[in-house]
Amino acid sequence: MSDHGYSPLSPTAAPRGEWRAPVADGGVDATVTVPGSKSLTNRELVLAALADGPGVLHAPLHSDDSARMIDALRTLGVGIEEIDEGSPFGPDLRVTPPSSFTGGTTVDCGQAGTVMRFVTPVAGLARGDVYVTAHESALHRPMGAMVSALRDVGVDIDAGGGWTLPFTVRGHGHVRGGEVEIDASQSSQFVSGLLLSAPRFDVGLHLRHVGSRLPSVPHIDMTVEALAHRGVHVEHPAVGEWIVPAGPIRAKDVAIEPDLSNAAPFLAAAMVTGGSVSVTGWPAHSTQPGALLPEILGEMGAHVHRRGGTLTVTAGGGIQGAELDLSAAGELAPTIFGLAAFADGPTTLHGIGHIRGHETDRIAALVGNLRGIGGEAHELEDGIRIVPAPLRGGEWKAHHDHRMATTGALIGLRVPGIVIDDIGTTAKTLPQFAALWRTMLGTDASD
Repeated sequence: MSDHGYSPLSPTAAPRGEWRAPVADGGVDATVTVPGSKSLTNRELVLAALADGPGVLHAPLHSDDSARMIDALRTLGVGIEEIDEGSPFGPDLRVTPPSSFTGGTTVDCGQAGTVMRFVTPVAGLARGDVYVTAHESALHRPMGAMVSALRDVGVDIDAGGGWTLPFTVRGHGHVRGGEVEIDASQSSQFVSGLLLSAPRFDVGLHLRHVGSRLPSVPHIDMTVEALAHRGVHVEHPAVGEWIVPAGPIRAKDVAIEPDLSNAAPFLAAAMVTGGSVSVTGWPAHSTQPGALLPEILGEMGAHVHRRGGTLTVTAGGGIQGAELDLSAAGELAPTIFGLAAFADGPTTLHGIGHIRGHETDRIAALVGNLRGIGGEAHELEDGIRIVPAPLRGGEWKAHHDHRMATTGALIGLRVPGIVIDDIGTTAKTLPQFAALWRTMLGTDASD
């Protein structure tokens, strides 16, 4: 697979390069189905690879990030077979764990933070060296806390004196485990990565978070719930503390929920255009941060209701400025930022300092992009303040970041002439984005 663009696993390749965001003629009225959750897909791929037998993932996401995870696990000796069940978003996957993970290989994480943070502990279980690297645009992403914690539980990592990729994991076929402290202020993925492999450590894991904040707690809850579904009971004796016993991870067939965060721009489109958008397959209960969307959009003035498995967002009297703590759902910040640009007053987003360490510094990128088209926004230590102002057309830079691109598309619904410099970045988690967006608007995908 190339460093940019979508892998052949997908039935729908993402377009590349510049993309003129379509303008809505009026209020959209659409029903949208989005593919599976990236967060759940990559967690379940890792758990299936560590399990005590083969299992099937139904309706997984097929995207750049999931393709990177599949490639990484295959490199370590995991059998992953496509089962074509006729899904519009790609085949199911049968995962067969190896008798032992193989070393003497290279894992290329691309731009996928979940691959960096979830596969590195698995590499500690391999027999032989595993060189872990990433796309040049992702080599800056924080890994130091993960490296330090893994060393504390017995993983031999040669990081060349640095705290970012690339580095070499010198696998010895097992990991001791035990008690460890970690500062996961920069990413909850550090916690999830350790918890996922912990049942396979010799003595399990007793993990304590010692940082000043813990972002994206729903993602940790998602990890704990996925482990519980496979028979691993994680004790949670205090805030920021987890105890995982050593033992088997049960093989299971698992159905992947739709990606609720990928649904966010579509639901927000209802508010931006004064219309109504429904998303099918919305779960009654979910640990995905996107499950907070009904509450957040409602606070910003939308009418939200759920009937059966469908969530519908309908525009209210306007978009209301708000004070929002997004510490539990930082990945929603770019979409909420796009909404706030059209609000009736200022909006402040708090608790999102950690999104500076994603594919790009999302706070700086959002502020810079909005200012570039005439808007007003201000960087805060732990957030952003958006002051609505008249906007004009212009370039919207994706910065190798899928959520930058989708935010540009959202703003383009009301601002003619928004040109996203690389819509192909959406292949990271939603390669069908451009086609789904135009379908929502009732326009031809080739326009």
